[in-house]
Order: sequence, then C-alpha cells, then structure tokens
Amino acid sequence: MKEILLATHNRYKAEELSALLAPLGVHVRSLNDFPQLQETVEDQPTLEGNALKKAREAFHATGILSLADDTGLEVFYLRLDPGVLSARYAGKNATYADNNKKLLREMLAVPKWRRGAQFRTIIALVGKGIEHTVEGKVEGTLLEEPRGSNGFGYDPVFVPNGQKKTYAEMTLEEKNTLSHRALALQKVLTVLKNLGV
Repeated sequence: MKEILLATHNRYKAEELSALLAPLGVHVRSLNDFPQLQETVEDQPTLEGNALKKAREAFHATGILSLADDTGLEVFYLRLDPGVLSARYAGKNATYADNNKKLLREMLAVPKWRRGAQFRTIIALVGKGIEHTVEGKVEGTLLEEPRGSNGFGYDPVFVPNGQKKTYAEMTLEEKNTLSHRALALQKVLTVLKNLGV
C-alpha cells in the first residue's frame, strides 16, 4: 500500500485530512509517527511558502510523499489579516481561544455587512520529482461571538456563505463537504490520481 505523510503534528488537521484522503486507499501517516522530526519553522511571508517548506522538509527527512498545508483566515476589514499569521495571531504560544478573542476584539462594533472574511488553504505536495501547490478558498462572515465546539482554530466564529452553522457547529463530515481544506484536497486528489497514486 502506498503512503502519504501529512507534514503536521496537529491531530485535528491530520484527522480532517485523513478522512478526506480515505477514498484513495493510501496509508496516511503524520509527523506524530516520527517523533524525532522537529516542527518546521513557519517563517515564510506567504501561505504558499510555508506549505512548500513543510512538505519539502518532511519529504527530505523521510523519503515519503509528503503533503502539507498552510491556512489563513483573511478578514477583508483588517486588510486580509491575520492571514499567514493566523495560528499565532495573539502571540507565539497563543491558543485557539486566544486568537479568537483577539480577532473578535479587533472586530468589535464592526457591522455585519463589513464582517466578510475568507479561509484560504494552500496544500503543497512534494515527492521524488514532484512539487505541486493547489488552493482552496471559502468566503463567509465572522460572528460577534463563538458558536459550536467542533473543529479548531477560527471555526467557531466563521459561517461560510450560504450556511447557517459555523464550521464548529458542523460535524467533520459536513465540514469536509464544503471547507477550504476540502476544496484544496479535491485538487490534490486529482494530482495524485494523475500521478498514479
């Protein structure tokens, strides 16, 4: 059976990506299977740069076809912030709750019609003679307070356009039908099939 390495230690992200990759019938591993590997320093100025850096480092360390993503929440009112800094918006060791609190503080009293945002995911695929990036993007609205307990990151404050639930109020199965990461991964599945994986 062929293997794909998800270049992440984030168990939520690994769960989400593993569920989306299940139809391929490949053995999915994550960096949690390789405790000796250090976390990639995400110091690139773009989502694309970080995704490629993570995938390249994972592939060079293990020789396994590696898939990495970088995702940013881009708030139009904040000129696309937090963007590439989404995971550490409230500081280096910020929790998801810390990031959400900071974001909601910055959006305090901003009217609903100005609370538009988009989640953008870049997925990089790196292997022997292979280097691809794809993008998935979903627009929506930011709430004034969090709702729901599923998911991770900014899921409790983001309602995708055309939906009534936040990502955090959806089941993983529901989220995987319409999320930014799912849209990007559908493109990756096409690339993998074309490569014969």
